[in-house]
Parts: sequence; C-alpha cells; structure tokens
Amino acid sequence: MKRFHYSLEKVLRLREYREQEAKLELGRATGALTALENRISATARDRQDAAGARFSRDHGGPEITSYDNYILRLEQETERLLQDAAQAELVVEEKRALYLDASRDRKVLDKLKEKQQKENRKKMLAEETKTLDDISGGKRAEK
Repeated sequence: MKRFHYSLEKVLRLREYREQEAKLELGRATGALTALENRISATARDRQDAAGARFSRDHGGPEITSYDNYILRLEQETERLLQDAAQAELVVEEKRALYLDASRDRKVLDKLKEKQQKENRKKMLAEETKTLDDISGGKRAEK
C-alpha cells in the first residue's frame, strides 16, 4: 500500500510556525499589558496609603506639602500608566488579530489535508477490494 503524501506539507509546517510565533507575540503583548495593570494597581494603593498617612498624624505644613507633592506625582504616574495601558491594549488586539489570521490559515490547510487523507484512504480501500476480488475470482476460476 502506497504511503500518503501531502503535497502542501511544507506550507502547512510554515503556517504552523507562523501561528506559533503569533501566539508567542500575543502572549508577550498580554504580559506587558498585565504588568502595566499591576503597576497601576500598585500606584493606586500607594496613593491611598499616602492620602491616609497625610491625615493620620499631626503633621506640620512642610510634611503635608510633601505628601501632597507625592500624591500629585502618583496621580501623574497613574495617568501615564493608563495611557500606556491603552496603547498596550491596542497592541494586544492587533496581535490577537494576527494570531487568529495565522490560526485560520493553518486550519484551512489542516482541513484540506484531512480531506485528501480520506480520499486517499477510500482510493486505497477500493484498490485493495478490487485486488482481493481479482484474487478470489481467480481462485474460483481455478476450481
């Protein structure tokens, strides 16, 4: 029985590689977005702690001013991080679209390969059946 050979195997391997690379890029972009979100949360906690510390003790004017400046800097940092996160979300969506395209391209070739394998199997079974019929028919003729 002849072994099945898929003529587009190299193209399929290339598309699988591209899909894997797109998946890795999506993972990197998602990781960067998660890191930004974690930094935003940490900055918000620091701001809340600083605001609480500002009013918790009997501070003089310079200490309150120092806390106010720190809180202002944390707010500016949060604003910058939010802008970075918005950009990172756009990158994640772009990478997700690339991954979905690569996955779709690979799946098309996989389906085609499966279809050709089924056709090849049917053809081989038909040939095998014909050969067995010829063999059994020849034995009947000999009797």
